[in-house]
Amino acid sequence: MSIEVKNLTKYYGAQAAVNDISFNVGKGEIVGFLGPNGAGKSTTMKIITGFIPATEGLVNVCGMSVEEQSLETRKRIGYLPENNPLYLDMYVKEYLEFVAKIYKMDKVRDRVKDMINLVGLDVEQNKKIGMLSKGYRQRVGLAQAIIHNPDVLILDEPTSGLDPNQLVDIRQLIKTIGKEKTVMLSTHIMQEVEAICDRVIIIKKGKIVADNSASELQHEVGQQVVYAEFDGAISRNVLQKIPGISKVQKVTDTTFLIESQGTEDLRKLVAVYAQQNNLLLITLRIEEKSLEEVFKELTR
Repeated sequence: MSIEVKNLTKYYGAQAAVNDISFNVGKGEIVGFLGPNGAGKSTTMKIITGFIPATEGLVNVCGMSVEEQSLETRKRIGYLPENNPLYLDMYVKEYLEFVAKIYKMDKVRDRVKDMINLVGLDVEQNKKIGMLSKGYRQRVGLAQAIIHNPDVLILDEPTSGLDPNQLVDIRQLIKTIGKEKTVMLSTHIMQEVEAICDRVIIIKKGKIVADNSASELQHEVGQQVVYAEFDGAISRNVLQKIPGISKVQKVTDTTFLIESQGTEDLRKLVAVYAQQNNLLLITLRIEEKSLEEVFKELTR
């Protein structure tokens, strides 16, 4: 595993920002790390990168202990923090060359040129960072995070401040990087998670409350909802007699949204009831919840 977190805990005074969490992230996996403000996302990422120490627990990166082999693990990690601290008085090319030299890279100018092309900074490369828009500063931050070709990429709000066109470019870049590396990213944009991530970890008050693919989470959490269309008008009261259902919402005279809190497949319950009562079904399908709805249910 590229990232191994075991029984991780971090206290600030008497308050547990992260409380006994464990998870693994493998190579070639893009994981969305989600949670409301103050849930412990940034704290966890800072511990993984060696930026702050853990109170308890173990963190390994590429098989090495972050605590015992801090310098070696940092060489393997690319990190874009939430606030993206940059040297605003440095030029873009100058800053990236400075970062590359810190990592003692060969052919620094060639590497910087490749990074500028990769993240779309060609037009802005000769400007001072302080003159750039927030979106272009974010690109500079992403370039410095990947310039040393790290095995693990930790991104805290990587698309913050980007316009819709830039969002598409950066998301595609992250997906491309994720084919060969381990990527862990934090974001509040659910569409971004659905577009990029193979897996979602949701944290609430320092505890992990979900760890699965986005599609599986949408199936697992909360009530089931099916869309049912019949060949003729039906009273809502008739459908409310279906065993195990909790709610029937009328859409039109012939179409309804039917909800259940049970674990049995709601489509089967509706189909059996329709057959027993001589009701002809035209359409019957699962109405999946959005990831945003799932997130709200798990963290409210």
